[in-house]
Amino acid sequence: MERIQTLINRLQEQVRQNADVSQMQMTLQLLQSELNQLQKTSVRTLGTSKVSVVLPTRVAITPVSVAKKEVEEEQEVISVPKIKSKPKSQLDLHFDPMKFSQYKIEKEVNEAVEQKESFNDRLKENRNELMHSLKETPIRDLRKGIGINDRFVFISELFRGDEPMYERSIKTINSFNIYPEAEYWMNRELKIKLGWDDTREIVKHFYQLVKRRFASM
Repeated sequence: MERIQTLINRLQEQVRQNADVSQMQMTLQLLQSELNQLQKTSVRTLGTSKVSVVLPTRVAITPVSVAKKEVEEEQEVISVPKIKSKPKSQLDLHFDPMKFSQYKIEKEVNEAVEQKESFNDRLKENRNELMHSLKETPIRDLRKGIGINDRFVFISELFRGDEPMYERSIKTINSFNIYPEAEYWMNRELKIKLGWDDTREIVKHFYQLVKRRFASM
């Protein structure tokens, strides 16, 4: 019995110290062997007695180290709190209908202004192209090719208000066959005698019209 008690004490000590499972199994096997030996001795002592004590041949002991490992694994589980979503009625809305309407109006106004500027630019370009094209268009008769406004300005500023001189000059220029002849006559009879200034736009315009008179020749 002392041997059995010693083995029991050793097994308990190994459990408290978290000893290796193999050591506890060895102690358990020695304890089982002692119990079997004690059982045989008790049977021989009782003789014909019908009373017998049967001890379990194996005691299932859960290793302490395995249980400890399971506890540690459970502790490693991280509890993630559930995030409660707000109902749709409680969502924070930062939509301002007035600001949206103002932004839409400003955008439409800006687009309209840009379209108008673009249209004006195209119109200006077309006008310039048309004017350039008209400047290069030949004129068969200066009397018909010079407009009313130009005729009035020419008489007033270039011919000193003398309309008959203007009519005679236009008729003479129309009679030439090539531009160099007309240019030579204008320089001698008009430019020098009337004192025309070549830098003036009105003089340049008159000469340009005369050039168009001979452009198709």
